[in-house]
Amino acid sequence: MGRSADQYFKTDGQDVDMIGVDGTMRYLADLGVKLDDVVVLAILTELSAPTMGELTREGFVGGWKKLHSDTIPRQQSVIAGFRQKLTANPDFFKKVYKFTFKLALTPGQRSLSLDTAIEYWRLLLSPPSSAWSSPQTPWLDWWITYLEERWRKGVNKDMWEQTAVFMTKSLEDETMSWWSEDGAWPGVLDDFVTFVKEKREGASMDIE
Repeated sequence: MGRSADQYFKTDGQDVDMIGVDGTMRYLADLGVKLDDVVVLAILTELSAPTMGELTREGFVGGWKKLHSDTIPRQQSVIAGFRQKLTANPDFFKKVYKFTFKLALTPGQRSLSLDTAIEYWRLLLSPPSSAWSSPQTPWLDWWITYLEERWRKGVNKDMWEQTAVFMTKSLEDETMSWWSEDGAWPGVLDDFVTFVKEKREGASMDIE
């Protein structure tokens, strides 16, 4: 595995134990995975990528060894399993979702820009990954509209992770009977609940 992976690592005098962006792009192309495919996030998570588009030798070799996949065909088979797990395995989705925050951070920063966060929410919370939508509520669309119209701030780790918790609960019960103003939710989600209620009231008036 180590020798076969060498073709992707840096060879220009830089850190030879790192796969840079170019090497990662070549590797994904060999796997037949497009750069805008949500499964890229699962791959980078399982290989413990330090940042978006880069891999370490330890993470690359160790990650695939743990998954018993030392050839491209075997890795492609495992990746097909990642796709299924993103929709069918809540724990796996949660792992990838949480790790994505770390991947997407600009070095030295503690928050994501709103535009960056929205880009990854669209990727993670839409089909073929987990779909944040229910019969009466286009949750993801309303969330993004709310953020763009009323928030316009950065997204820290707590807001990122609590959004996933909120998503799970909203899909379990879109009436939000579980919601409490006394709950320990970030203020942005308190305000989003108000926004959702306003949207629903407006829709009811339009029907009448």
